[in-house]
Amino acid sequence: MALFRWKAQKDVTLHKCSNDNCPHRLQALAKLNPAERALLKTKSSQFKVNYQYREYHFKPNELEHSAPDNPPVDLAKIYNSENILGLILTFYVSFAVPARKTATILREVFCIKVSHQTVLNYAASAAWYCHRFNLKHKGLIDETLAGDETYIKVLGKFQYVFFFISALSLKITAYHVADNRGTLPAVIAMTEAIRTATDSQELTLVTDGNPSYPAGIHFLNAQDSPAIQHKKVIGLQNLDTESEEFRPFKQLIERLNRTYKYHVRPAAGFNSTNGAIALTTLFVTHYNFLRPHMSLDYRPPVIMPELQALPTIQARWCKILSLAV
Repeated sequence: MALFRWKAQKDVTLHKCSNDNCPHRLQALAKLNPAERALLKTKSSQFKVNYQYREYHFKPNELEHSAPDNPPVDLAKIYNSENILGLILTFYVSFAVPARKTATILREVFCIKVSHQTVLNYAASAAWYCHRFNLKHKGLIDETLAGDETYIKVLGKFQYVFFFISALSLKITAYHVADNRGTLPAVIAMTEAIRTATDSQELTLVTDGNPSYPAGIHFLNAQDSPAIQHKKVIGLQNLDTESEEFRPFKQLIERLNRTYKYHVRPAAGFNSTNGAIALTTLFVTHYNFLRPHMSLDYRPPVIMPELQALPTIQARWCKILSLAV
């Protein structure tokens, strides 16, 4: 039986088989347990049992990761010292202090006169270097990764940040800012998430029910990348065995989203997409290389000897920037 055009989206068109006796459908139904069969009668949309074919509207060479713009100022030629730059990043990023309050603290506590715009300019410039540092020093990944997207506001409109995190090391393996939750940004984030995987790894990505993820995994599995298994955690209750088994991974990425929201909330929204990308990039640097995690015996997810020997956060920020040049 011929496939029919089921859904047409910006990044992908889905074609579906309507034959109830299709071998693919019968095999999928046979794998359901009794509880899932009962749920299928009332919430059939949660189960993809019919054969589907995805026609993608983009190519692998079109996968462009979001990245900060070129530095607005040359950090090697700024008037203030390296230590002041480190203090600015410490308050603005690590301690999640708004730019205006960071400038106030520096002025009233340390007698350092900088404006809030200087704080923003230094942060935007540092983000350009930190993005390169994040990608270069991410290291190997775990076989199980959890992914999700959270929303932010740019010029009063919603945009989305895709994150993936390694289940054991707790490092952020991908971050991507986009203006939609479609298949293309999901593929871009997943491509970066698995970039450093080895050929011998059996990768599993755990996400929610956003259809962009299975569509993206189908795209990646058709390329020259390690085979990826997909596990979905649906809703807030464990109504199926897969959700029950993999919910701890979904909770892991949700905690990351809450931590991210804590660090970007003082910005009260962004005036530009580059501002959102810059602060997101700096947050990832802080989270992976500087932030101590209780479950990791108060160590950061990515341990670098060059940073561990330094006693202060501002010194470690400066060292990261020097290593990124």
